[in-house]
Amino acid sequence: MYDVLIANGGSPVVALNRAVAVGEHEGPGAALTLLDELAETGDLDRYHYFHSARAEMLRRLDRPDEASAAFEQALGVCDNAEAQDWIRRRIEQTAVSK
Repeated sequence: MYDVLIANGGSPVVALNRAVAVGEHEGPGAALTLLDELAETGDLDRYHYFHSARAEMLRRLDRPDEASAAFEQALGVCDNAEAQDWIRRRIEQTAVSK
């Protein structure tokens, strides 16, 4: 479905959602490839969900240092207190799993 949306002029957020869906179906490595390609555009640099999704894929790939850095990026662009709390918890959980 996301492929259809993208083919019909989908936004960067649609591409992000597609990457997350690919991650659930094909694994975090496949998602990370798509997310890194999306990062090159810069369209979602100030979108905490993008950095959080990328961090989560890195965490699932057992790359805690990179995951923590991506979560920190998410925190840096997030202006929602509840989301900030969630990101901080993920940073703590990622640090514990090192």
